[in-house]
Amino acid sequence: MNGKYAILAFVFLVLGFLISFSYQLTKERKPNNTIAEEQWNKEYETRNLLIKQEESNAKLQKELKQKQEKVREFEKELKNQKQVYFNLVEDVEKYRMFVGEVGVSGSGIEITLEDSSYIPDGENVNNYIVHESHISKVVNELFISGANAVAINGQRLLNDSYFYCNGPVITIDGNQYPAPFVITAIGDPTVLIPALNIAGGVTDQLAFDNVVVTVEKKDEVKMEPVLQDKNASS
Repeated sequence: MNGKYAILAFVFLVLGFLISFSYQLTKERKPNNTIAEEQWNKEYETRNLLIKQEESNAKLQKELKQKQEKVREFEKELKNQKQVYFNLVEDVEKYRMFVGEVGVSGSGIEITLEDSSYIPDGENVNNYIVHESHISKVVNELFISGANAVAINGQRLLNDSYFYCNGPVITIDGNQYPAPFVITAIGDPTVLIPALNIAGGVTDQLAFDNVVVTVEKKDEVKMEPVLQDKNASS
């Protein structure tokens, strides 16, 4: 009986030791589990923050794309407006040139009209001198052919200019000029000269009327502003 008690006591002792060891081991591992849980919570929170940040970035990218589209529309509109303003400036400069407010220069031609040097006996002198109609034919042909500016004896013609012959002189906008009459024009010589010299055209008509016509190409023709001349004369 004493041996049985001794065995039981030993068994209980071992069992108590195992229980104590197991409890102690469980106690020691519990903080590790706590740390692992806290770390998992942090990772979860970090993951949620990352998801929210990605959603915010996607939203910002969408807004950026919309802003860029608006900027492109504004740039396109400004480009169109710039082209419109550029065209308006070109038109203004062109109109200023036509009304004589600005000086102009460029290649062109020079036409000289002279009275005939030979008048047969008994013929009417008026049939051998330059008349207003002759000058009008030349001027009209020049403008029709695309001349940008025209002057007679240095007097620049405007849209409201007038001229008429009075004997051996021509009056242009109130100023008188004697023969020969030199008509200068700014424009493409390769267009203006053929337009005058076309068969049956202005040059042939003037020659038929006994007017001496000379046509020359000029690399540069200059015409001063008319308003500046008027101010200078006043």
